[in-house]
Amino acid sequence: MPAGVTWGQYMRFFIAAMLSMAAGAQVVHNYYKPMKDLDAYVAQELQQLQSGSTSSSGKKLDNS
Repeated sequence: MPAGVTWGQYMRFFIAAMLSMAAGAQVVHNYYKPMKDLDAYVAQELQQLQSGSTSSSGKKLDNS
C-alpha cells in the first residue's frame, strides 16, 4: 500500500479529500456565480454570428 498505510486509512483519506474538493468547488461556485449570465452571453454571441459572421475576438471568419 502507498506510504505504508492500511487500506482503511487510505480510503478514509481519499473519501475525505474528494468530499473536501467537492464542497470547496460548490462554495466557490455559489460565491462567484459563474453561470449567472450564461444565457445573455450565448445570446450575444449568436447575435454577433448572425449579424456579421464575426468571432468573439471581432475578427471576420472565413466562410469559404
